[in-house]
Amino acid sequence: MDAEIFIPISMFAAIFGIVYLYFTTRHKERLALIEKGADASIFMSGKKSSSFGRFFILNLSLLLMGIGLGVFLALLLDTYTAMDEDAIYPACIFFTGGLGLFAGFNLTKKLDTE
Repeated sequence: MDAEIFIPISMFAAIFGIVYLYFTTRHKERLALIEKGADASIFMSGKKSSSFGRFFILNLSLLLMGIGLGVFLALLLDTYTAMDEDAIYPACIFFTGGLGLFAGFNLTKKLDTE
């Protein structure tokens, strides 16, 4: 068996272990609270109705659009100018990705106040 197969297996095992530990601990904690007579509605407090998913998708989509725009701008600058290719690609990608995250933050803040 090749040694390269152990890397994805160990990554999968680590992620599975963390998720399993999180859910079993949460389950035990909730059972202990219910045994002490706590109301089950405390488990639903603090949750918004899927607003996290909307904000996550908004920020992720703007980040990916920023990265795509950065690659495109870097290609244009590399083709039509004498700038160094090794410097312009990361610079454009990080700059436009940051602009996308900043736009996502502002849009999320505006949506959160509504």
